Amino acid sequence: MASSPASDVQALSYEEARDELIRVVSELEQGSATLEQSLSLWERGEALASRCEEWLLGAKARLDAARGSVSE
Repeated sequence: MASSPASDVQALSYEEARDELIRVVSELEQGSATLEQSLSLWERGEALASRCEEWLLGAKARLDAARGSVSE
């Protein structure tokens, strides 16, 4: 794992961020991590969720722009 929870998240594609987020959530749900590991996983998950949201908002904006240019 990276030294900072969000250090490399901006470089991830939507699919990469989503897949890693699924892994992080699964690991947290197992409950076998220490408190420190859980906090680190939580922070990483937050960064990954934000990255996924950025991708989805960007895709929505592109779709909205495409729809707008078609109706003009």
